[in-house]
Amino acid sequence: MQFEIGRTSRLGNREVNQDRLTVIENRHGAMLVLGDGLGGKPGGDLAAQTLIDTIKDELALNPLPAEHPEKFLHELIRRAHHAILMAGQEHEPPLSPGSTAVVCLVQNLKVWWAHVGDSRFYLYRNGLPLYRTQDHSYVEQLYREGRISLRKTHDHPMRNYVTQCIGLFPHEPEIAISKGIDLQEGDILLLCSDGFWEPLDDAQIGAMIEKGQLNNALNTLAERAETTNYPHSDNTTAVALRVISLQQPRSRSQQAKSKKPGKRATLNDAIEEIERAIKAYEKEMKE
Repeated sequence: MQFEIGRTSRLGNREVNQDRLTVIENRHGAMLVLGDGLGGKPGGDLAAQTLIDTIKDELALNPLPAEHPEKFLHELIRRAHHAILMAGQEHEPPLSPGSTAVVCLVQNLKVWWAHVGDSRFYLYRNGLPLYRTQDHSYVEQLYREGRISLRKTHDHPMRNYVTQCIGLFPHEPEIAISKGIDLQEGDILLLCSDGFWEPLDDAQIGAMIEKGQLNNALNTLAERAETTNYPHSDNTTAVALRVISLQQPRSRSQQAKSKKPGKRATLNDAIEEIERAIKAYEKEMKE
């Protein structure tokens, strides 16, 4: 599989950027990770960075492909949760840091994703959001229960209150995990913090990332999100993967091997050369 990666992370109108992201890839697949440290409490950046570091360490020990993707994603987030709790206890003075988490695994021409909190995963196809995670947030819960309208979710006073996170509390969070979904060429996988998606709408995001390079599109959208929420814009972070081809690129040795003539081709070439020589000197041979 061949793909393009884009990413962006902007400070917004905040003193510290508590968002973190990473992309880990090898010839068997790729893992995209994003965490948004919980604001209003100290150590959000520590929690988000611990998420990233934990998953990097786990993949160094257990590189892709994952044998059981859904269990693998669950275990990654569970271990990150406990690592954050430990990092908070070891801090001087001790902290209770927390973070959202969204993780995306691409391998065997499929994608799986898992999340905790209100950082989102999208699968865009032809500019449309085919899949989108449901936020673990108080406002999303109200909307799903039909207690508020979609319009009121955007300016609700508790719109930034998450109901699930990693770290913060000793009990393990509820981790939402998808089934494996077959990928198509042109599909775009997007992970983003609420500072990115909240000021924008899904159609606006899809239309922009379909055009040109992903890096340029994400930077444009992040700047637009900042401008829309100025002077109260949040950290604005996103990482995306576009599927360029489902074919595995050939190695240099395979390319050289395909160019090297086989025995049959060499023999045929030699016979043709002899026949051309006989024809060219046919008169001299008869004389």
